[in-house]
Amino acid sequence: MSGAELTRRALIGSGAALIAAPGLARSADPMVGRYLGLREDNVLAFKGIRYGRAERFAPPVAEPWTGPATRAQQFGPIAPQRGNPELPQSEDCLFLNVWTPEANPNARRAVMVYFHGGAYNNGTVTDPLTHGHRLAAQGDVVVVTVNQRLNAFGYAWLKPFGARFADSGNLGQLDLILALRWIRDHIADFGGDPARVMVFGQSGGGAKIATLMAMPAARGLFHSAATMSGQQVTASGPANAWKRTQALMAAMKLAPDDVEGLRTAPVERIVESLTATDPVIGGPVYFGPVLDMTNLPRHPFWPDAAPQSLAIPMILGNTREETRAFIDPRGPKLEGLDWSNIAPRIAAEVKIDLDPEWVVARYRAQFPDWSPERLFYAATTAGRSWPGQVIEADERAKAGAKATWVYQLDRPSPIDPARGAAHTDDIPYVFGTLDAPGSYSGTDARAQATRDLMMKAFTGLAKTGKPGLDSWSPYTLPDRATLVVGDGAAALVNDPRRFERELWATGPYIQPGS
Repeated sequence: MSGAELTRRALIGSGAALIAAPGLARSADPMVGRYLGLREDNVLAFKGIRYGRAERFAPPVAEPWTGPATRAQQFGPIAPQRGNPELPQSEDCLFLNVWTPEANPNARRAVMVYFHGGAYNNGTVTDPLTHGHRLAAQGDVVVVTVNQRLNAFGYAWLKPFGARFADSGNLGQLDLILALRWIRDHIADFGGDPARVMVFGQSGGGAKIATLMAMPAARGLFHSAATMSGQQVTASGPANAWKRTQALMAAMKLAPDDVEGLRTAPVERIVESLTATDPVIGGPVYFGPVLDMTNLPRHPFWPDAAPQSLAIPMILGNTREETRAFIDPRGPKLEGLDWSNIAPRIAAEVKIDLDPEWVVARYRAQFPDWSPERLFYAATTAGRSWPGQVIEADERAKAGAKATWVYQLDRPSPIDPARGAAHTDDIPYVFGTLDAPGSYSGTDARAQATRDLMMKAFTGLAKTGKPGLDSWSPYTLPDRATLVVGDGAAALVNDPRRFERELWATGPYIQPGS
């Protein structure tokens, strides 16, 4: 597919969001400013609102608020990526979506802004799991979801090519900052309160939030935050980021100094080359935020929590068996798993460099009744990304941040019992999208009870700066109070995975991509 075809397909798929609306409105369609929305499940929805424009490898520019009437009834195109090939994709992807109970400027409802996952490289908020109509209606909040530039388009480090590329490496983050400025300036027209903006995100979306908490330009643009299985302890250093840019260019068969070739290459040529091997961590080439000393002048949570983040109330959460979403228990990585081969298989999946035989022996001594499969998923979860969440929560506590709350989702999927409580499984509970395609929550009474308590917790933080569950105590040291969310109920437990936390703290955690 050519770049022109990719863009054309995107415009065909989402063009209604870009077409002037006079004469096309139905009498029941809501209008805010120049944007014509629609009614969706008892709330008002405005989809595909452009918040900015950007040339390739350049900072975004705000879209004017005034202008011709525009239909906002379909999602805009998503960022170019190797994922989601069935969806319209375009470099012109700076669109957001709003769901609101009423477009009343005097309503001043709390605002919940969602950033999607996908490790900075893939993903979209147009996923049915993250549509905001249920959350807006049941939670009585305004919901905003944001798409931004990803992978090389949003995070390739080009500063060695000259000052014109000084902002490269963090352009995707600057897109999110521009969206938050749009929300600050215009969300009141949709019934939102610009003084009560909560950002929340899952996986890569949570990492984006952690990064924003160390970016001076994001200061004051949000007032609370929640990260769901997403953390960013450190950013990529510029030397490693440059190696990745060079690996991408080599895969594109460009000379190392041919920045114009990179800047003008067809979209699909760049996307195809994202399969290049990462020169730092292996696997497909990684692009993420860069410690550029201007937009991002320090690491988010190393050597401590960024001071500008400490006054922001924050929820941090993970699921009990994150890696069941990545490593299929029915797939080749688990085939024939037993005590004779479990150690090297664990070693291939974790991010902390410990002797795997020692790790297995420690687990077996602590949990003698566990099967090899259970031990494998516990170890790969606790040795992969969970330590990042522990570090962030601990660093906030050490720095005196009082408003920190931690949860752990333990409720296993009733749809696929082999999945357990895996990565992404908390999304439908927070959004209320239990019956959406891709949800593993089920729709039974316990799923609904889990949804109600998770949604109440998150909307409470947005509205008041505290989770909406009175029994949820803040996270402090040494207690490490954690809300363990089970099958329709939750209990507060101090340091529920203490053994695993201490075991994996024996070695340093290296943020993937750093």
